[in-house]
Formats: sequence, C-alpha cells, structure tokens
Amino acid sequence: MAWGFCFAISAWSCHRACVPANRLLQHYVDNARRLPWRAMPGEPAPDPYRVWLSEVMLQQTTVAAVAPRFERFVERWPTAEALASAPDEDVLSEWAGLGYYARARNLIACAREVAKRGGFPDTESELRKLPGIGDYTAAAIAAIAFGRHAAVIDTNVARVISRFRGLEKTVDESREEIRRIVEAITPADQPGDFAQAMMDLGATICRPKAPECVRCPLSTDCLAYASGEPERYPAPKPKAARPTRHGVAWWIERDGCVWLVRRPGKGMLGGMAALPGTEWSDTPAGSAPALGRVTHVFTHFRLELAIAAKGEPEGEGWWQPTDRLEQAGLPTLYRRAADAVLTSRTKLAA
Repeated sequence: MAWGFCFAISAWSCHRACVPANRLLQHYVDNARRLPWRAMPGEPAPDPYRVWLSEVMLQQTTVAAVAPRFERFVERWPTAEALASAPDEDVLSEWAGLGYYARARNLIACAREVAKRGGFPDTESELRKLPGIGDYTAAAIAAIAFGRHAAVIDTNVARVISRFRGLEKTVDESREEIRRIVEAITPADQPGDFAQAMMDLGATICRPKAPECVRCPLSTDCLAYASGEPERYPAPKPKAARPTRHGVAWWIERDGCVWLVRRPGKGMLGGMAALPGTEWSDTPAGSAPALGRVTHVFTHFRLELAIAAKGEPEGEGWWQPTDRLEQAGLPTLYRRAADAVLTSRTKLAA
C-alpha cells in the first residue's frame, strides 16, 4: 500500500519545501503498533468510545500499563451507556492504580453526558463541551474515530515536529508554531492514520533519549538529525521545585480486617478508597512510632506519609480483609502504605 503525497509548506522556508508524508504513512502501514483500542491501517474507523477511553487512560500513563487495564475496563463496561449506568464507586475502584483520579470522575460525568446525547459528537468543538475533554483529546477523537481534519498534538507529536523543524525553544514556547505546522501537514483524507503515525514515531523512534534516527522515515529531512545532536531539540522545560508535604495514615485492624474510608469527592484522590488519616500539610508529622513510611510523588508535590496504629475507627467506612486488599480499589499511595505495614509484619514474623 503506497501513499503518494506530500504537502507544500511555503511558510517553513526549509531546504525542502514538503513534508515526506508518504514515507511516514507507509512506515505506519508497515510498523503500526497493535493496540486494543486501535483500528489498524485500512480497517474501518474504531468505536469512538474506545478511542475516548484510551486517550483518557493514556494521559500521563504508559501504553504498557494501560493496555491490560483498558481490556478489563471495556469487558466490564463495553459502551458509554454501560459505563454511564455504573455506580461511581465501581468505576473509581476499577480505575485504582492509573493515577490522576480527577480523570475517573470526569470519565463518569462524560459517559453520562454522552449517553444522554445518544452518542459522541463528531466535531472538535462539540467534543470539547464534554466533561474532561480538552483540546488534545477532542482532536484525537475527531481525527481517529470520525476522520475529521484536526491537529492532534500530544507530547510525542510535539517532540517530532520540534526536531523535524529544528525548533530549539521548549515545547511550551513553540506551541503555537507546532500547532500551525501540524494543521498544515495533516492530510484531509487520512487524518486519523496520520495522527497515529506521528504518535507511534515519537513513542518508538523519536524518543526523548537515544532516538533511533537511522530507522526514522523523516530523517533525511529532519533538521535536528542534520545537526548531529537531535536530543537538543526541543529545549527541556525548566523543572519547578516540588515542595514536600506530610501526613499520617491510620492503620486500624481487627480480626484480619483493616478499616478503610472513602475520601471526599473533591480534591486529591477524590472519591477513592483510602486509609483514614490526618490532613496533609507542610509541617512534618510528630515523632509517634510508625508502622511504616512511604514517599509518593504527585504532579505538584511530594508526600511523606507515615502509617501509625490506632485503636478504634471513627466516622463512616468499612472493614476490608487484609488478604483481599486488591479488591478494595485502593489508589497506589494507599496500596503502598498497606504493603509497607504487611511486609514489615512478615519480616518480623520470619
């Protein structure tokens, strides 16, 4: 299957006045990753529900981590309507471990809105009106599921364009230029394949470190490759200082069960199962003996969490058998906290 086209981009003023899209798309035909949410080149467009769900799951999470979770999720809720009718607690528990839990709450709200509408809208502008769908996700769904001409720009695509055009600034500083370029080079007749070809290229070849330029179908036209230092492009984003916060989680155990609670619906880990405990603050916790300690890095801060024993539960919650903790839907932070206690106990008993 050959792709015989390229696009004139007069504003680029580069040594070659076209993008070798034919080579990129042929490379995608030959090397496309088989993913459970993807329609392979030449196949009918995928279900927009699966495209939407995968894009939400993939935000800040790797393909390897998402693939098995995606398959389990769609087996349980195969349509937006099925997801819309699910209890919030079930969806949040199934989401546990994928992080960024505001996405799970938006996922529920979006599914219910889609069910009310009778399906996903097929334009970027209408997709952006749905809960939790921003510019990137709207463009991805529009292009991949509905064949709309849309500029699909994730982290991988931004890096590919920055290197191809030799944009030395950070991605944030070059964002508008990157968008103009992607809009100009996206073909009208294969926008979904083109978007996924760019994503795959950034994920497998044009990687942040050690890009495999000799395998890249764009290398002969790539300004970063020509420079001999492709990793210099784009400039790295300055790292902001990440403050440290502190908290205590209570370990309350009785008859082989531990007391769990559900966090408030809004805020960090909103609506998720958790160990009860103190509010997180900038002040280190007291020096009471701890059963264990874990450090967990969130996007904007680092949390030092001590786990301490406490006698009696307070408020609403439930007793969860410690040998079935994986069924509680604990997010990674609290799963690690529980593991720290149980592992320490096992070592002491040995």
